[in-house]
Amino acid sequence: MVNQSFETKIVHQSLKKTNHIRSKTTPIFQTSAFTFNSLEELEGFYDGDASYLYTRTGNPNTDELGQMVASLEGAPSGVATSSGLSAILAGVLSVASAGDHIVAAEDIYGGTHHLLKQELKNLGIETTFVNFADEAAIRHAIRDNTKLLYSETVTNPFLRVERIDKLVQLGEEYKLYTMVDNTFATPYLLNPYLEGIHIVAHSATKYLGGHSDVTAGVVVGCEELMSKARQKVVNLGSNLSSFEAWLTCRGIKTMALRMERQSANAKQLAESLYRNSYVKKVYYPTDLSSRGNGAIVTIELADTCDIHRFFSSLGWVKIVPTLAGVETTVSYPLGTSHRALSLEEQQNIGINQQVVRISIGIEDADDIIKQFDKAIQASV
Repeated sequence: MVNQSFETKIVHQSLKKTNHIRSKTTPIFQTSAFTFNSLEELEGFYDGDASYLYTRTGNPNTDELGQMVASLEGAPSGVATSSGLSAILAGVLSVASAGDHIVAAEDIYGGTHHLLKQELKNLGIETTFVNFADEAAIRHAIRDNTKLLYSETVTNPFLRVERIDKLVQLGEEYKLYTMVDNTFATPYLLNPYLEGIHIVAHSATKYLGGHSDVTAGVVVGCEELMSKARQKVVNLGSNLSSFEAWLTCRGIKTMALRMERQSANAKQLAESLYRNSYVKKVYYPTDLSSRGNGAIVTIELADTCDIHRFFSSLGWVKIVPTLAGVETTVSYPLGTSHRALSLEEQQNIGINQQVVRISIGIEDADDIIKQFDKAIQASV
């Protein structure tokens, strides 16, 4: 740094060599690009001798996240993306292209429904939505150009548990790829890749990150498909920032503890709501996993309940358009996640103005139950 001005030295004060520093946690590689000492070294990146060039094409933090989730799912490889929806897009585009056809479950997240129905249609990929509880309907929808069967391990918002074994069986019979969104179950409760599913996607914004402070996605599968998915992420610019990848990796470390507590709380809340005469229907799985049945409870309030009064009486329970943080929250599918569906599509899967999706947090279970009892009573 001899003979350099202050203005030059201050720009070049970052620590360049970190190999000798044994940090307990992975450092944040908050950089847009990586440096090279020569053109030969630069060329080495394209020959496979160097791992990183430009953060859009790869970063140690995003690689760590992809591999962490892949390991939890029992898959060989994983790719981190900018959101759950971009993870789904990368996974779908790793197997489907213009002229191909997808058969998807009709009762999936509204954002995914729109992606498959509208955005992929503009790319020349058509999707048919059917009731995946009806095997005959799936078979009837499969065409000569069908490439993929798509569903969610636990559907949003009505928590239908997908029959993974049947999905895998149909995929093998018709030589189709299979893909599921495992966001609601998480790798803590289900590992669909180990059961034969080709591609598994996550909105890491939810239980993986766990603290409502990050937007991220991850898609996992075999190395061949993930190589294609990774290229889509690079070329479409849907990469994740290094800091958000680091935050998500930090969140994952407590996922088992959070899911254990949240699932236990959800079970108690569901049992309480089953007994409430002003709750018309309660949706909560009973046999999802030996570790629990997840942390989401969906209800349909009785017609005598005023939905606006219910939402305004929730007190410390927040109204949000997402889920899976450590705080208990509620969302309104008709007005948020599934509002883009047509009235017919909403009615087909059971969404109406009385449906509420509850994301249960880590608070005391009795406090959660009391707060919902109070809000329901106030709505009558």
